[in-house]
Amino acid sequence: MIRSVAPQTRRRTLNPVDTGSPTHDAEADFGRARRRQQLARLASRLRREPDDVNLILPFDEVVEALGRRGERRLGLETIELDSIVGTVDRSRREFDRNFRPTSRRVRRRWQGIATAMRRGESMPPVELYRVGKMHFVIDGHHRVSVARQMGLEKIDAVVTEIVTEVQVDEGLSPRDLPLKSHQRLFFERVPLPASMRSRIQLANGFDYAGLAEGVEAWGLRVMQARRQFMTREQVAEAWFSEEYEPVTEMMREAGLCGRGSETEAYVRVVSLRYLLLRTHAWNDEVIERLREELRRPPADEDTFVHRLRSDLA
Repeated sequence: MIRSVAPQTRRRTLNPVDTGSPTHDAEADFGRARRRQQLARLASRLRREPDDVNLILPFDEVVEALGRRGERRLGLETIELDSIVGTVDRSRREFDRNFRPTSRRVRRRWQGIATAMRRGESMPPVELYRVGKMHFVIDGHHRVSVARQMGLEKIDAVVTEIVTEVQVDEGLSPRDLPLKSHQRLFFERVPLPASMRSRIQLANGFDYAGLAEGVEAWGLRVMQARRQFMTREQVAEAWFSEEYEPVTEMMREAGLCGRGSETEAYVRVVSLRYLLLRTHAWNDEVIERLREELRRPPADEDTFVHRLRSDLA
C-alpha cells in the first residue's frame, strides 16, 4: 500500500503545498510535475545528453537483450521509488524515466489518485518486475508517478524477480541494449562462471563476437594438443585461467595495456601479436618483440595495425 504523506517519508528536496483542499492541491501537484518534466528535458538538451537518457525503459527489450533465464515471485516488499525506471507496457509514453508525466492526457487519473492520497486514503500495492536492482511497472504507473511527486521515498509493491544471463547496470539506457545483447551472445558461446564474467568488458558490441571466435579457436588448439574433447564450459574456464588471466597480468607488468579496459587491451595485443608475428604463443621473446614493434613501427604498416598500435600506446 502507498502510505499517506508522512513527513518522515518525504524527500527533503520536495515540499508539497497543502492548502487544505486536496482537489486543488492535486491540480497544483500535476502542474508542478509537468513543469519538472519539461525543465528536465530542456536541461538534458543543454547538457547535450543522449536523447534517450530520460526515456522510460521498455521491459521486453531489456530482458531480450540480457537473456531471460527464469523468474521467481517474491511477494509484497517495500521498494525504493528511485529504483523504478521502466514499464512492461511498450506503448506507454505518458511518463519519463523518473515517472514525471510527459502528457496532459494522464491529468484526470493522476489528479484523482493524488487527491485520494492527500486525503490519507491508502492505495493498493503496485506490481513490479525486478531486473537486477531496477524495477519495471506491471500495474500502478500513476500511483508511482504521484508518490514520487509528493516526495515519498518508498512504495509497497508485489515483486516478481527476473533472472537474466547478463548482469544489468543501474544506469542502463535504451541505447545500451544492443551492447548487452552482444554481451549475452558472447556468454552463450563462452559460458564463464558468474565470478569470472565481470572481468570481460568491451565497449564495442561487435568485439564480443570476435573475442568469442578467438576463445573457440583457442579451445580447438588446446583440444588438439591434449587430444581430448572439452565442453564449452570447460573451454571457457580453461581459457580464462590459462590464457586470459596470465596474459592480462603479463601485459600490465610489460606496460602494454594502453587505453580502455583490460579486455580491450587483451583483444588488441592478441590481434597485433598474430598480425605482426604470426604466432599464437606467449613467452618472454614474444612480449619483447611486441614491445620492440610498438617502439619502432615500420613506415609502410597498414591502417588497422596502426590503430592497434595507437590504442596500446
